[in-house]
Amino acid sequence: MGRLAVAAIVSLWVVPISILINRILPDPYMDEIFHVPQAQKYCSGNFRSWDPMITTPPGLYYLSLVHVASLFPAIVFTRAAQSFSVACSIQILRSINGILAVLCSVLVYEIISHLRPNLDDKKATIYAVILALYPLHWFFTFLYYTDVASLTAVLAMYLACLKKNYWLSALFGIFAVVIRQTNVIWMLFVACSGIIDTTLTCHVDNIQMHENDVMVEESNPLNAKGNFTSRANLQRRKLNRTKDTVKQFPQSTRFSSINQKLALMDEIRTMTLTMWHMKFKLLVSFCPFAIVLMAFVAFVRWNGSIVLGAKEAHAVSLHFAQIMYFGLFSGFIMAPVHCNLSQVIDLFHSFWKGRPLSFFQVFVALLAGFISVHYFSIAHPYLLADNRHYPFYLWRKVINAHWSSKYLLVPAYICSWLSIINILGKSQRKIWVLAYFLATAAVLVPAPLIEFRYFTTPIYFLMLHSQMNGRLSWLLVALLYIALNAFTMFMFLFRPFYWENETGKQRFVW
Repeated sequence: MGRLAVAAIVSLWVVPISILINRILPDPYMDEIFHVPQAQKYCSGNFRSWDPMITTPPGLYYLSLVHVASLFPAIVFTRAAQSFSVACSIQILRSINGILAVLCSVLVYEIISHLRPNLDDKKATIYAVILALYPLHWFFTFLYYTDVASLTAVLAMYLACLKKNYWLSALFGIFAVVIRQTNVIWMLFVACSGIIDTTLTCHVDNIQMHENDVMVEESNPLNAKGNFTSRANLQRRKLNRTKDTVKQFPQSTRFSSINQKLALMDEIRTMTLTMWHMKFKLLVSFCPFAIVLMAFVAFVRWNGSIVLGAKEAHAVSLHFAQIMYFGLFSGFIMAPVHCNLSQVIDLFHSFWKGRPLSFFQVFVALLAGFISVHYFSIAHPYLLADNRHYPFYLWRKVINAHWSSKYLLVPAYICSWLSIINILGKSQRKIWVLAYFLATAAVLVPAPLIEFRYFTTPIYFLMLHSQMNGRLSWLLVALLYIALNAFTMFMFLFRPFYWENETGKQRFVW
């Protein structure tokens, strides 16, 4: 079991389903009607023409050129096509996502193995295969969209950062941003994760060194001449050795146990002080991320917007309700994790233990939730007009079924987010959880359109750090994903419908 096993298992469904979809749907559909012609223009050597309806950068098209070039000798040998532009067919273009999906599953395996080194290969393989079944990622594996390439680049960037190869991580960050510009947020989150790990690990190491010195010197009070060493000299040596870090840490954390989790404000204060003392090391390690960020800011200023085309329909908004939707969606898509008995007990215990502060925090969260859905809930024209997407029906039948529906859902939104924070808090530092929330908000809030595809990357980060161990939970997650995939693919392929005054078939998509 391992990388090869993960790749082989994922390929077992990628290949046959890709063949099936290409036979039933040989023509571009939905956003493919923009992406496929644009990629084919690049295959023909026309790099100056750009479809104004495409909002994302051309990273996927450049990747497709490399893919087609790698297959071209075999295509010519089999006489499937006689020119490079003809070889750039929709079937070949779609196949790039199949290859990336296999690669993405291997990256997930590597990340799981790194985050949980005590996990055996068999379990890591099973977990990686189950995450490859995540419905949004799985569905768009078979169409020529940017989702799979975007997730693969982000996970490659994160894996490189976990292995402390920050320059390579920034290189993958460039690739991720060129595929989808909102990935600049995930690049910053990955860099922030690396900084958190570097600084707080250094803090813990210095505390451990300090405590070891205390133990050694207390057990050996005599010097070489048999005289007692003065306590002043002992204290002076201790302070000289740790003056760059430990000396200026808060008194409440300086002599605390290494395994004890710091409060959020203590973590921020400790991290800030450590960053100041490590500023040159951090600057050298993480400057590539800063370079990418500055280049991105320059691009946005030159372009006049974060999106390339259709700027009016994708204008930056304050869609705070989107954060609420993500919480509830994660509660559904990760129901076996959120709703198992131990998780509910842990959540209630942490809430009750922290009273009365917990009551105040929940009250503030509920108030923010009601304000978000009342003042910052956006019904985008695309959402209201396009009945091919599932959010269309959820908006009409659930969120907007009655004037009170969106308010009645607020407690469910808040409970979902409290569960998310509790899940991540079991394995991650509080400042990391805060960074995750801010990154998720930065990606989702500016987006005026409700699109479950935007949730894919934060869901993967959440699942990778959930520390879910129970076989039953993983089995239920797998069954849930398989059921959703079977339903959505069946509806997509075998339940087409027609619009009035339109001749082509319409199909349901996420």
